[in-house]
Amino acid sequence: MAEIAGDETPPLPSSSGAEESSLLSSPPSPTAISGDEPPPRTRKPGTKRLVLTASVLLSFLVGLPLLLKSTEIHRSPLPSDAIADLSRRLQSHPPSFPCGLHAVFLRSGPGSPVASLADQLERAISTQHHLLPASSTAGNISVSVTIQSGGGCTSSTAAASPWRCGLLTAADSVRDDEVFDELLHSALGGRDGDGMKVYTIVIAEDDDGKGTRVVIGKHRHAWVVGKVDEAEALSLIGNVFIKYFMNGGIEEGETGIGKGEFMPVGSDGNVVLSFSLLNADPNDWVYDWEFKNIGERILTPVVEALRPVADINIESQVLYHTPKSSYSYSDDKLGGNVLSMGDIPFFVNSNEWHLDTSISATGRSKVLQFVVYIPSARECPLYLQLPDGELSKTNAFISPMWGGVVIWNPPGCSVGSKKAHGTRRQMSSQELMETLEIFIGQLRQLFGLKPNYHAQGMDVATKFLVSEKGFAQWELDLLYRHHACSNLLSCVATLESLSSLVQSLPRMIVMDEIGRQVELSLEAASLAQRNATLGIVSATRARALAEDAFFHPSIMSISYASVEHYFAIYMPFFAPVCLHVLLAAIKELKRYKVERAKYSAFLLASQSRATTSS
Repeated sequence: MAEIAGDETPPLPSSSGAEESSLLSSPPSPTAISGDEPPPRTRKPGTKRLVLTASVLLSFLVGLPLLLKSTEIHRSPLPSDAIADLSRRLQSHPPSFPCGLHAVFLRSGPGSPVASLADQLERAISTQHHLLPASSTAGNISVSVTIQSGGGCTSSTAAASPWRCGLLTAADSVRDDEVFDELLHSALGGRDGDGMKVYTIVIAEDDDGKGTRVVIGKHRHAWVVGKVDEAEALSLIGNVFIKYFMNGGIEEGETGIGKGEFMPVGSDGNVVLSFSLLNADPNDWVYDWEFKNIGERILTPVVEALRPVADINIESQVLYHTPKSSYSYSDDKLGGNVLSMGDIPFFVNSNEWHLDTSISATGRSKVLQFVVYIPSARECPLYLQLPDGELSKTNAFISPMWGGVVIWNPPGCSVGSKKAHGTRRQMSSQELMETLEIFIGQLRQLFGLKPNYHAQGMDVATKFLVSEKGFAQWELDLLYRHHACSNLLSCVATLESLSSLVQSLPRMIVMDEIGRQVELSLEAASLAQRNATLGIVSATRARALAEDAFFHPSIMSISYASVEHYFAIYMPFFAPVCLHVLLAAIKELKRYKVERAKYSAFLLASQSRATTSS
């Protein structure tokens, strides 16, 4: 094999080989001819690659709205402005109901009453309206006065009560209070005008030697018996009307109706009274009761009386093995075991007392528990001690918005009582009736009324007639007004919470049904505010619709995320693909522009050569 050394030149090929080599060699490249200039493009660049890349990008752009539409959240528009307007109206003009006050003066003299005197007394009584408490639900108060004597009757120009002149006289006031109460109810006719409740206070001038006294009846009236002058009569009328008829006898600083307390009524207007008899230890004794026959018979008038306020159902049960949670201590002086007031919050044993077994409670009905607790032989008798050291007369207590408990010591119960070893006994009818009377008093307290009244703030002896229904008519009016106002305020609070919740969660689903319920709730609330006669019905409906909208299943069953979380879910899937497609489209567009420029340059060069050659 020949070696090529140093700078020696290899031998030249023959002429024939040179010709072949020249034939096979390619033409010189344009780069070699013209340096770094790009090669000329003699053909127009095609658009197939550009169209294909653009079509892929366009498909992504067209699919983007479809993707957003598929993930769109349906939000029915809520009338936030109307909710805020209703809230402002209720704050500036709290809900109130018009009332009427009719004062009747029964005089024993034979002369005819002076017509102008009735108008003077009317103006004097009207000046006392500023004494109404701020929490009162009474609105516009219409005052009228009637004066009756042996010579006839005269009334003021704004008489608002159908007083039947001559049907009652001052001498009738000395009758039995129960009899006079019914006679007065008949004389007044028991009618109300255009949804306005009219309250009547009678001043019977009769000197029976017993002094001045005030009697507040079971209906919408009261009367004063005795010799009183006009100034004292006007003061008594104002005190009775404002203190009791308008405020329920609640003193300053006391909790009760109109003091920010809500009534224990479900949003659907239903209440279930569940009565339970608890045998703490059936190994000692077992007690039963005839609640079906006796209890329901006594409670039926109460249920009927409260029907304008709430729809009430009653049920009962007997439970065993139900010990209390709190501890009691033995007191030899009292001869039994004592439970202090500080231990009451721990008395109810929620682990052992299976009270919530109601079959009548549906929807959002309120259940009030009334429990008769029978202590075991070891802790019998069991007494409840008040903070002042005295024992409770009823041996009972209440828990607001929950119910009440009565500690019932069986007959013959004493320290060291012998066990009866499970012997079944029955509560007597009298014992059951006494227990139910305590429960009715507790029910009054739970509704914001007093269990009984005292003549506080009155300078004369005051007596209150007890209704067999458990509630006087003027007390039911108080409950009616307070419950309607509470429902309106609760409705507005719920709607404001719903509106705030929807605005704070942009991706929250709001069904059309929710928006419709909110609109109906606003309509019912506005109707209750305008029309006092439909107050409690419309207010209850407004509250029920508001809570139906707030607790709608479509709201409660979904977890809502922020917009940032929404993008964090979809970006890892679509961002990489979209980015590559976008970069490919930009790169292809640039390439097309370069090739187009080359072709344009070639056309210009060809035109120049053609011009030069010609």
